[in-house]
Amino acid sequence: MTLKAALEEATALIGRVDAHVLFAHLLGVDRSYLIANPMRVLTEAEDARLDTFVARRALGHPVAHLTEEREFYGRMFTISPDVLIPRPETEVLVEEALKRIAPRAFNMAPRVLDLGTGSGAIAVTLACERRSATVTATDTSAEALAVARGNAAIHACAIEFVQGSWFEPLANRRFDLIVSNPPYIARNDPHLASGDLRFEPALALTDGSRDGLNSIRAIVQGAAEHLEPGGWLVIEHGYDQKHGVQSMLAEARLEDRFCLDDLAGIPRVAGGRIATR
Repeated sequence: MTLKAALEEATALIGRVDAHVLFAHLLGVDRSYLIANPMRVLTEAEDARLDTFVARRALGHPVAHLTEEREFYGRMFTISPDVLIPRPETEVLVEEALKRIAPRAFNMAPRVLDLGTGSGAIAVTLACERRSATVTATDTSAEALAVARGNAAIHACAIEFVQGSWFEPLANRRFDLIVSNPPYIARNDPHLASGDLRFEPALALTDGSRDGLNSIRAIVQGAAEHLEPGGWLVIEHGYDQKHGVQSMLAEARLEDRFCLDDLAGIPRVAGGRIATR
């Protein structure tokens, strides 16, 4: 079968974009090669492997799980079913976090904490973009931390990884910036049974609470004990959680509170600053 014919069959099943991504990955070429070489004849092994991957995608398996990678903020990250797939809306959180990483007094390295790091996409990106920062990342999952450590190694980042739930493994340590993309989907949200979410780790998607806000509550309530004076908390939340999160930030007496929309115009990132002494 020619590449053109195979692509046409795959496109009919899974759509053009996914077909091109999978073919380019499996053949070890870029997507422009697929267009420039339509009459290339596939080997039997290539044809069989492509058929298998297209069939898995047609069943709903995420493209990132099939390719075992996903681009985030201009870098490629290794992905597995043990971690949440990085999404474009989380880049809004990264942009805001980068604005708030500043050198400490006497040019001391700013200390950054990423809670629930998953693949490490946020922590690694911040460490790469702000080489002067000292970055710590936590997760309850040993499997997720293994993926994150691998990504840190790929991108040559010196990150401290700690296993545990939210602030529990950090004792009395304080940071200049705390970031998190925690689980925030309500337990009965129908989205959990659709699309890529069906194949992602449940604990990275929902904390099992009715409103999906228990994890965010724990982070906001604990932030004051782990932020330096003037330090920032920046957190991602769900499309319908803006007012609830803003109320939490106010109750925690964080100042200069903000809420930002993602590229689709949906409220997505919130935060505030601990008072200076």
